[in-house]
Amino acid sequence: MSNVISNRYRCPEQFIRTSLTAPLSAGNGYFRFGRDLLCYGRSCSVTPAASADDRLPDLLDEVRIDHAAVQLPFDFTELVDNLTYERCFTNSNGAPLGSSPSPLLSKVYYSVRPFLPASLRIPLQRIYFRGWERIAFPAWPLDVTVERLLETVLLLCMKSRGIDTLPFIWFWPHGASSAAILTHDVETTRGRDFCPRLMGIDASFGFHSAFQIVPEKRYEVAPAFLQEIRDRGHEINVQDLNHDGNLFRDRQQFLRRVKAVNEYGRLWGSKGFRAACLYRNITWYDALEFEYDMSVPNVGHLDPQRGGCCTSFPYFIGRILELPLTTTQDYTLFHILREHRIDLWKAQAGLVMEKHGLLSFLTHPDYLLNSRAQSTYRALLAFLAELESEHKMWIALPNQVNEWWRQRSQMTLVPDGNDWRIEGPGKERAIVAFAKLDGDRLTYTQEAFVSGGS
Repeated sequence: MSNVISNRYRCPEQFIRTSLTAPLSAGNGYFRFGRDLLCYGRSCSVTPAASADDRLPDLLDEVRIDHAAVQLPFDFTELVDNLTYERCFTNSNGAPLGSSPSPLLSKVYYSVRPFLPASLRIPLQRIYFRGWERIAFPAWPLDVTVERLLETVLLLCMKSRGIDTLPFIWFWPHGASSAAILTHDVETTRGRDFCPRLMGIDASFGFHSAFQIVPEKRYEVAPAFLQEIRDRGHEINVQDLNHDGNLFRDRQQFLRRVKAVNEYGRLWGSKGFRAACLYRNITWYDALEFEYDMSVPNVGHLDPQRGGCCTSFPYFIGRILELPLTTTQDYTLFHILREHRIDLWKAQAGLVMEKHGLLSFLTHPDYLLNSRAQSTYRALLAFLAELESEHKMWIALPNQVNEWWRQRSQMTLVPDGNDWRIEGPGKERAIVAFAKLDGDRLTYTQEAFVSGGS
């Protein structure tokens, strides 16, 4: 059970010892671990509740310390996987539960959507999302349950070993406080034609972005268009196949379509994928031939398929690295919430930075065509430029984050006299950090210089 902690922190495994207090219950359900930490999984001591809205048992008092090990009333790795793999939002076959329209309704909607004026489409969508603010789980506007669980169990492990400081490999290269990526999903011909100007806007703030392109039916994808994106230092990823909302609707259809999706990835040299409208079924990801995916929201109350992974960090789904969407999409902000300020984005950024996670933004050239939307987007870029200069945030392309997180996952900490040394590819960019006990919470400190190298 300890691997999930050592994998996130890249700390020596001998410091992390956990076990179960008793056999696990047969079924999954909800419970608390502390007053306000909501969990989903099996328990060793109580029957978990069927709903997050129920009166939930608190399992924190069930923790036991025995021979420098922490005995937990649940399988900690299973608990984290249940959240990041969205198992509380799926049925026993891994299919999403009741969070998206029926196949027939979806087919009808996507057939007529190009002909629906915004004046009709947007009110219909607001009706569909009505009551979203009453959804208790995941927590709005950002859910960091995974980070809080990891910190809580790590703290218990440190206390069980009688240590107040634990070394680990810092989350981001060169000691960056957190990371951020800018991504643009291109949906229509008008959006495609606006991309060169959008690239210029990004570049004016010193940033490069990832453009997710729909390969078929939505618009012509000329080689010259793709080459311009590359030549200007941006990144190209595959967005679905034809953006009809049905890629993950049926397993056999998915397997037929994914062959074409993978072929476009090879043709374009794309390492990343995103599903249209964030419709997803991660149990099918083994058929995708990409290094990373960007289709799972942190909290999906305002997405057509609800759910959320409850973490602000990258994580692996098999061999694919998931870069979760940790902020609200521009369309949602502008048209569902009717907001053209960046206050929500700032609030989400603050919560991500508090845990040193990944800020990921999804905006659309199609929805940045008017001056008001562009003004809002420029305010976001100015805010990110401030975070980069004053808070040491790493603004990167998605594939740069993918490459770093893969390298870091292979790094190890080894003793070096009274200190620690990092080994593994990419160690020259990594630094040793320390988790320190501060009462009943953890704080982090970094070494003042790079610990990799020779």
